[in-house]
Amino acid sequence: MDDLLKDFPVITKVPVAWGEMDALQHVNNVVYFRYFETARLEYFDKIKLLVNIADSHIGPVLGETSCRYKLPITYPDTLLIGSRVVDLQDDRFTMEYQIVSQKLGQISTVGKATCVMFDFKNNSKALVPDIVKQAILDLEEQH
Repeated sequence: MDDLLKDFPVITKVPVAWGEMDALQHVNNVVYFRYFETARLEYFDKIKLLVNIADSHIGPVLGETSCRYKLPITYPDTLLIGSRVVDLQDDRFTMEYQIVSQKLGQISTVGKATCVMFDFKNNSKALVPDIVKQAILDLEEQH
């Protein structure tokens, strides 16, 4: 399974909860966006993206997100979610996610999200701070 996530610098482990399943007895489609959010926040923690948000008033907002379902997931299971930045621009970056089911030993889901930097004080787009850009580059370079 490590081979399936070898290109992802951050791996987030998430247990599947019974309440996440729908009437068809597999994880409901909207839950995957919560899984992506959990992985995204762990990535943000690694690059210290949200550390100075109270002072700078600059942080990421989700501009676009997508998900491709490959295999249904059922309870019980534990998911490993790989996350990485695949595109870094002046005011945004795009992340990719890959979810691996430990029970199935396969990739169940892939996704993408574009995060746009936003100045909450001035209600406008902002640039990705240089320190954040460098943290992303350093983390991605490790892989």
